[in-house]
Amino acid sequence: MNLLVDTHIALWAISDSPKLSSKARELISDPDNNIFFSAVSAWEVLMKHDAPHTNLALTASEFIRYCEESGYFQLSMSNKHVAAAAELDVSTAEKYNHKDPFDRLLLAQAKTENYAFVTHDPAFDYYHEKCVILV
Repeated sequence: MNLLVDTHIALWAISDSPKLSSKARELISDPDNNIFFSAVSAWEVLMKHDAPHTNLALTASEFIRYCEESGYFQLSMSNKHVAAAAELDVSTAEKYNHKDPFDRLLLAQAKTENYAFVTHDPAFDYYHEKCVILV
């Protein structure tokens, strides 16, 4: 199975964080699964690294390198992903004030590529997409 990991899942996995659930560890370590990280996540890491209110020490370049060293495959962002993000049903998400553009693009990528999207963020339930695996 092809799995696109949410940014926080990738960060927890490459750092072997105890925050990573056993279900996520099992999915990521399963040799039958191909693990993908997105250029969107690298961009999100860049933004969070540079933001004064966060304490993310990891740079985007380091994030990319660690993901590659972990054997993850890169997923580039394309116009079809942006178009798919515009097609997502965001009505419920917006009702609960979930408007994260990174999340929308990641979900759109997974849906467009027919990948499962692995996340720990329950806000993805608001989108009602079958590709989401909440871990």
